[in-house]
Amino acid sequence: MKAIVLAGGFAKRMWPLTKDKPKHLLPIGNKPMLDHVLTKLESVPEIDQIFISTNARFEEVFKQYLGAVKSKKTISLFIEDTQTEQEKLGSVGALGYLLRQHQLEDDLELVVIGGDNLFDFEMPEFINYFHYKGGNVVALYNLGSLENAKLYGVVDVDKDHKITAFQEKPDKPKSTLVSTACYCFSPKGVKNILRYLDEGNDPDKIGHFIEWLYKADDVFGFVFKGYWFDIGSFESYDVANDFFSK
Repeated sequence: MKAIVLAGGFAKRMWPLTKDKPKHLLPIGNKPMLDHVLTKLESVPEIDQIFISTNARFEEVFKQYLGAVKSKKTISLFIEDTQTEQEKLGSVGALGYLLRQHQLEDDLELVVIGGDNLFDFEMPEFINYFHYKGGNVVALYNLGSLENAKLYGVVDVDKDHKITAFQEKPDKPKSTLVSTACYCFSPKGVKNILRYLDEGNDPDKIGHFIEWLYKADDVFGFVFKGYWFDIGSFESYDVANDFFSK
C-alpha cells in the first residue's frame, strides 16, 4: 500500500504568510502542519511508501523539511513542474501524473490525504474499514450546518454507508455530511483515476472525481467524529493552531 500526501497548492488566500513558504509547513501546535499528517500515516503497517506531491516552486523548502523527518517509511518527494497557480495540474491531475511517472497503475491500494487536512480518527481504523468494505472509502464528517456544507462535497449514504449521492459545493445542500480530503482507493479505484483523466474530466478538485466515481464504482463513507480542520484561510489556520497549542 502506498500513500500520497497532496501538497501542491500555492495557498494564495493566505498570502503573505504563504508567499515564500508552503502552507503545509506552517506551524500547527509548535510543529509543521505536515508532521500531523505523516504521524497518522506512520501508524499504518500496510503503508510502505509515502509520496509528498508538491510543486517546483517549493521543492527546496520541502527537501530541507524531509531532511529532518525521521520515519520507518520510505518518504519520497514528487515534484510537478509548476511555479504558479495558473500552471498547476490540479489535485487529480497531479495524482494521475505521479501514478504514471512511477508506474503505480497495477494492483495498488492507495491512500490519498490532503496535506492541510487534520482529523481526529486513527488511520489503522480507516484502513481496516476499507478492507472490510472491499471498495473505495472516503472519510466523512457531519458539519451540522447547511451553510458551511456549501463549501464542500455533500454526501448521502445508504444503510451500508455506500455513497448514493454526491454534490460538489452545492448552492442548496441536502445534507450536512461532507467529504474530507482523506481517501483510500482500491486497485480498480486507482485505475479509475486514470480513466477519469483520460476521458477529459476536470483535473482540479478530487471532489469532482468522487462525484464521478460513485457512479462508476462502489464508494463507501467512513463517518468520524471529534475534530476536523480543513486549513485554507487565516481563520481556519488560527483556529487549528489554537486547538493544537492547547
